[in-house]
Amino acid sequence: MSDVTTIENFVKKHKALKQEIAKVIVGQEDVINQILISIFSGGHSLLIGVPGLAKTLMVNTIAQALGLDFKRIQFTPDLMPSDILGSEILDEDRRFKFIKGPIFANIILADEINRTPPKTQAALLEAMQERAVTVAGHNYKLELPYFVLATQNPIEQEGTYPLPEAQLDRFMFAINLEYPSFQEEVDVVKATTTDLKVSVNSLFSPQEIIDFQNVIRRIPVADNVIEYAVAMVSKTRPNSDAAANLVKEYVDWGAGPRASQNLILAAKTHAATNGKFSPDAEDVQAVATSILRHRIIKNYKAEAEGVTDEAVIKSLF
Repeated sequence: MSDVTTIENFVKKHKALKQEIAKVIVGQEDVINQILISIFSGGHSLLIGVPGLAKTLMVNTIAQALGLDFKRIQFTPDLMPSDILGSEILDEDRRFKFIKGPIFANIILADEINRTPPKTQAALLEAMQERAVTVAGHNYKLELPYFVLATQNPIEQEGTYPLPEAQLDRFMFAINLEYPSFQEEVDVVKATTTDLKVSVNSLFSPQEIIDFQNVIRRIPVADNVIEYAVAMVSKTRPNSDAAANLVKEYVDWGAGPRASQNLILAAKTHAATNGKFSPDAEDVQAVATSILRHRIIKNYKAEAEGVTDEAVIKSLF
């Protein structure tokens, strides 16, 4: 099958996938779009939102609709790396046997990742980066496609271990979840307070998702679009000559080269979901906020004057 036919097929399946997810999840269309873009780009996402916004239900529904194996890990202050990676035990023949931890699934929901100490965070981040884990000197490959969705509560900062900037950079997207609108909340209450059970159909096989990821990577990108993405990222660096005015005033640190790579990959997927065979500057802009949000470190002046990440990012377009 040619890449053009595959992309046309992808548009149809993507539309059906969103309809399947909408059976369970009311609204949150923008969030679901971004999660799907990061899955088909082969990246990971960080979901930031207050408790009770159906983050777990959303991820579980997406995993079901994609036909992928899903595990949820609740991060707590006493969680050890072996609790998520797995450990070696002596079996009845006095041989060491590896018992896999919950990290061995296609989609991992790392709930409240900022509640666990850096040692355990680092174990998860190795799996995200290498798509493999090392236990007792043995390397175990993780099954592809492999995707981590971590959640972080923006409130209750007591007893939390914020992710360092270098670790935040491993996430392709940082997605903000907002409260539902009045009508959406009415629909949620109607749908969830009866005995009606909704079943979600699996529309993909793991291999199909990998094939779509490969086709998306092969999508050609014009040099001027790559230059546009790189120029946008350079503008986030306060010490660069190209830095935007808002950046010089309100930003301490800008985004690194991984941001430029992610902008282009996500723009390719965004273009493909809309049936385009090559991304343009609009596709880069559509994914820029979630890709740059967690990579721009604002200074105390920005905090004092209430300058948002979104305002800084919009000034780059």
